[in-house]
Amino acid sequence: MEERRRRILWIDNELSDVRQSNVQSEKQYSEKQTYSTPKPYVPFLEYQGYDVSVANSATHGIAALTDQTYDAVLLNYDGPARKENLLSHIRNLDAHIPILLLTRKDGEEIRQEASLYDVTNIFIMPTNSPDEACETILCKQLAASLTFLIEKQVVREAYIPQAYVQNFNRGYISAGVSQEHPPSTDWQTWIDTYVSLLKWDQHLDTLHNVDELKTIHAIEKHEANAAFANYIQDNYSNWLANQDSPTLSVDVIHRYVIPEVQAGKQVMFVVMDCMRLDHWLKIEPMLYPMFDMTTHYYYSILPTATRYARNAIFSGLFPLELAERYPHLYAEPDNVHTSINRHEKELMRLQLERYGITLKPPPHYFKIFDTQGEAQYLQWLSTADRISLEALVVDFLDMLTHTRYEADLLRQLIPDEAAFRTLVQAWFQHSWLHKIFRMAADRGITIILTSDHGSLLCQNAAKISSQTTLTTGLRFKEGKNITCDPDAGYLITDPETYRLPGSAEGKNYIIAKEDYYFIYERQFNVYKELFHGSFQHGGISLEEMILPCVVLEPR
Repeated sequence: MEERRRRILWIDNELSDVRQSNVQSEKQYSEKQTYSTPKPYVPFLEYQGYDVSVANSATHGIAALTDQTYDAVLLNYDGPARKENLLSHIRNLDAHIPILLLTRKDGEEIRQEASLYDVTNIFIMPTNSPDEACETILCKQLAASLTFLIEKQVVREAYIPQAYVQNFNRGYISAGVSQEHPPSTDWQTWIDTYVSLLKWDQHLDTLHNVDELKTIHAIEKHEANAAFANYIQDNYSNWLANQDSPTLSVDVIHRYVIPEVQAGKQVMFVVMDCMRLDHWLKIEPMLYPMFDMTTHYYYSILPTATRYARNAIFSGLFPLELAERYPHLYAEPDNVHTSINRHEKELMRLQLERYGITLKPPPHYFKIFDTQGEAQYLQWLSTADRISLEALVVDFLDMLTHTRYEADLLRQLIPDEAAFRTLVQAWFQHSWLHKIFRMAADRGITIILTSDHGSLLCQNAAKISSQTTLTTGLRFKEGKNITCDPDAGYLITDPETYRLPGSAEGKNYIIAKEDYYFIYERQFNVYKELFHGSFQHGGISLEEMILPCVVLEPR
């Protein structure tokens, strides 16, 4: 079947006589030719396989778009076309057709108009008649720009699967997972591996009809998490003994926040509860216009749950150290207090004191649960004088993660990780938090943005039992006499080695590996079905443990 030729509409009041017919070959084109017009672009495009319709006025161009269907518009935007606001007319007729703007007068005003009407690209034409060599180069550049804007998705659909397979075969996607490349003992390698996996996630999210490739990628990620769990079991306790340790939750404020404060900057420290690294990658492009960004990575402590990880961030202490040093601030869940992170402001103050830091005005702490809280904080920030250190905790993503499995509507809205990423992007784009970031940029406030832990899509239920009542988390449990399949969880019988409290009480911890979640044997099938495909946290996985910490400097 013969491939359909792409149809192009060129609207140019200067193109009343531009056609040169019977261009038989590129060799013929490259030979010295004498054209009746200084513009050989149209015949060259026709040689390249395009059907080019020429309209030499705005009226003719609009009539052509009304009567015919085209793959792209080339528009000479100098002169009458601009005066008649032809871009607006084109967009009213077709909101999505690619437009390549041709102009000799590049400037801010044209770029603004191009942005307003969603122009795909701007091509700067020569102001003087070029010589033959330059004409050839310009023709090829124009054809390349046109081909890219029309066929970008087609090329993406064809090339990305090829590139994935090539990288997969070479072991570049998740280096260190296969038998040929045993798991690395270097924690930086695992960060690089995870970032690579997420970049392929982003590529594959844009493709259609690649379900088989996405299945292969999901298997690749699963194998990576299995190897990562083994790596953590072998190395995590050594990290806690300060043996080649990466940055951990307890290091975040000391390593990333305090240096910015000591430099005399106004600092806003934002902790987005349960934000995964792939969520940040969807938010990041929206902040480029406002900030220069430096992205660091760190590992959450275990268990990767708010009670432990976020308290470790604000206190700078491991859970055992916090319980021993400040027992009145080590929050245990009880019937009176539902919040197990209710002392974060005081913990941050104490950490700053340990480093000898006194700030004026004093540090300020605020937690956002809903849109009302966002609006309230934005109002406070707009009226506040110079700040020293702002700590802002945002709970939206954590609440969304926990409530998803309870509501059928949310399950339909977020059926998988790709949908979760898209929803996070849409939420942030339209949130008050985005406005808070904009205001911070306008006021010259440096933002340090991070998360306390991520979450994992759970697919495999594991039976768990104990002689005593265990905590309610699905990805970790603490209690006594815990039994579970060792393939599903990492049992910690010596909590002190892992800087966790409970040794005196004989408490054990079990941390889920891979994509397991823990269910009691009683009514196992009921709860297995209820929580299957839910996002949970507390366990050992790349998604839960490897997190971004980004320094955003206002431009």
